[in-house]
Amino acid sequence: MQADGYLALKLSWELFRKGPDALSEPERHRLDDVARKQDGIEQRILGSAEAARVVVPAATLAARIAEIRQRYPSADEFALDLEHSRLTMADLEAAVERDLRIEAVLDKVASTVPAVSLVDAEIYYRLHPEAFERPEARRLRHILLTFDNDREKEKALLTLQGLRKTLKGSERFADAALRHSQCPTAMDGGMLGTVRRQQLYAALEPAAFALKVDEISAVLESPIGLHIIRCDEILPDGRLPFAEVGEKIVERLTDKRRREAQRDWIKAQCTKKTGAEAP
Repeated sequence: MQADGYLALKLSWELFRKGPDALSEPERHRLDDVARKQDGIEQRILGSAEAARVVVPAATLAARIAEIRQRYPSADEFALDLEHSRLTMADLEAAVERDLRIEAVLDKVASTVPAVSLVDAEIYYRLHPEAFERPEARRLRHILLTFDNDREKEKALLTLQGLRKTLKGSERFADAALRHSQCPTAMDGGMLGTVRRQQLYAALEPAAFALKVDEISAVLESPIGLHIIRCDEILPDGRLPFAEVGEKIVERLTDKRRREAQRDWIKAQCTKKTGAEAP
């Protein structure tokens, strides 16, 4: 019951980002199904020869317990979840140590995979060009003025029209955003960042993506107010250069190899158990 209670507590946070008591009936059924499968896998991992040689340092255990506590707004809510899961602190520590042993075994298994080189990454890059196509994007700034009635709207319109005529250069636009804009981005000079299509309000996108570098739009209206938008940079579509993505490909392929090695090792443990139980 205690192990089941901890597994339910852990999976509830992993799957749904909330405690077991907050789960709906369908979520509870899903959790129970995942828990049954995971418990069987974990038992096979812990029954391996590799697991017998694993020792979890006390500092590592303490750090993981602290991470679990931090998921809760208060110590009382943490204690309440333990109580509902029928777990004492000693039960929790034992279960978390079990988790850490499993992680250590799987890390050891994964450590045997061959390292991924930049040559491997470049081969992947050339074989999967579609994965590195970059859609057109723009670095944009804006100034937003909101309004509650027609009079305020007219005043905002005149203000933005006046600003639009005088703002030459990104620094002057940024200063004006800080003084006038009613968007939180005002603190960053009105910076919207790198924007791709379908990330702006539909009423703003056509004008924003028609701008040339250093050009400022006419006054535009969106559901939240009136805007003027400035284009700082156009990032054209096309394939990302290998120099920009090579290290990320290495990381991605390394993670893939590690997961595959762990999965194959777990399958082998299951096969061993099945063979041992056969008549």
